[in-house]
Amino acid sequence: MKSKEMTMAENQQQAPQFALQRIYMKDISFESPKAPEIFQKQWQPEVKLDLSTSNRPLEEGLYEVVLSLTVTVENGPEDNKETAFVTEVHQAGVFLAKGLDEEELHRTLGAFCPNILFPYAREAIDNLVLRGSFPPLMLAPVNFDALYMQAREQQSAQQQPEAVN
Repeated sequence: MKSKEMTMAENQQQAPQFALQRIYMKDISFESPKAPEIFQKQWQPEVKLDLSTSNRPLEEGLYEVVLSLTVTVENGPEDNKETAFVTEVHQAGVFLAKGLDEEELHRTLGAFCPNILFPYAREAIDNLVLRGSFPPLMLAPVNFDALYMQAREQQSAQQQPEAVN
């Protein structure tokens, strides 16, 4: 017969566990190819945001998640846009995730962890832009849950064979 302590210890090992271990900057860059001439032009910015996430296992139950953001800002009239600046941030974190089924783990690494990392990446981008002597750039929140679901739907649609007539 098992002791109460052994049963509690087994239940704790099987129960889902999630913890943030570390948040860090993996890569960061800022370029302003048209400075200082760009500062003499009227500010009519057009902002383009590209983002992606990746993850990899480090050891049993421990994962690195990287949120990559690239912001390109062009300035000027529609017919004569020039790149004002490009900034790229790879915000990373190490997360403990144990006791999750495969779908829960994918959702945690693909949506929940990037939600945690995004405010750090957004702050880093704003800081870089200000140091480049441009107006503040606070990126709008991103719905990583919706992006995750969209990516999963696209992935399953690509995996299903097309119907033969």
